[in-house]
Amino acid sequence: MPAVKFFACLDLEQKSSFLDGHYLRHFRIDSMKTDKILLDHGSGGKISQHLITDIMLPAFDNPILAQLNDGAIFDLKGNRLAFSTDTYVVDPIFFPGGNIGKLAINGTVNDLAMCGSTPLYLSIGLIIEEGFSMVDLKTILNEMRVAAEKAEVIVVTGDTKVVPQGAADKIFINTSGIGLIPEDVHIASHRARPGDQIILSGSIGEHGITVLTQREGMSFQSTLISDTAPLNHMVKKMLAADKDIHVLRDPTRGGVATALNEIAIQSEVGMSIYEDNIPVKDEVAGICELLGFDPLYIANEGKLLAFVSATHAEEILAAMRQDRYGTEACIIGEVVADYPGKVFMKTRIGGARIVDMLTGEQLPRIC
Repeated sequence: MPAVKFFACLDLEQKSSFLDGHYLRHFRIDSMKTDKILLDHGSGGKISQHLITDIMLPAFDNPILAQLNDGAIFDLKGNRLAFSTDTYVVDPIFFPGGNIGKLAINGTVNDLAMCGSTPLYLSIGLIIEEGFSMVDLKTILNEMRVAAEKAEVIVVTGDTKVVPQGAADKIFINTSGIGLIPEDVHIASHRARPGDQIILSGSIGEHGITVLTQREGMSFQSTLISDTAPLNHMVKKMLAADKDIHVLRDPTRGGVATALNEIAIQSEVGMSIYEDNIPVKDEVAGICELLGFDPLYIANEGKLLAFVSATHAEEILAAMRQDRYGTEACIIGEVVADYPGKVFMKTRIGGARIVDMLTGEQLPRIC
């Protein structure tokens, strides 16, 4: 649907809600100085980093936690394991392409896969608001079952809590998981090296924009759905092509831009990406243009970034394209030795701009 028609279909109140400070929260630099927790602290951007590095890491500091990967990577009696946990509070809980349950299973599976592991076992924790529909609960649990089967993981334990009306918003879900890492696989956020090619598995922004439009109650003709999907099978194909993958990351909260910045900082390298190479669907681009969003900062739930040596980039790219979730995979840039900790984008008009990390919350409760 053309962007102009999309915006025209909104009423005045809806247009205002998009353009007010609620959705432009990422411009509020002073959020980092607050003595209260804000929505910004859950953004995955600069303010989240401040919360993690200044408040949480000092409380639990240890070498495993300090790696700040998508999951913990550690040795246990001769086995290398990945362990990850995540909590899902997406609003609305049902959206085109999925629901909160499917999102929770795929999200933890993907975090484990980004560590180079084969996901094996998951736990599920449910926080349910009193009065929640039993029909909706059964629908969500069934979607979780189907998602686990597709990812080839087993749910082995769980917990359920019910809270009074008003103490939660319908249902929140926590999923944790364990995966086994092959001995010759060493993937971590600090391993990007100058010369590495940066591969993106497909078009960006679909999940965030899908959830946003559903949240605002808009009805318009569109084929846009969330990209939530399990990526572990694609990662397995990539590792079969070449095990020397340096970094994997699924760009969820804060999008591709924030993920690239985090890796640049942890690896102490610079990055150069190319605007023309980054796939964005027309609907996503049109909505972002109207609302003042940059697709690079919109959440994804079924895409990954891979940092691989130039020598093996084409082999890994070919392996990704053999998977249903990697058919649009492409090289979007490279790692450079210059300007460590910074990401630059070469624009379509031939210029260059800094792609900084998201400051605050752009789209709250997106996952």
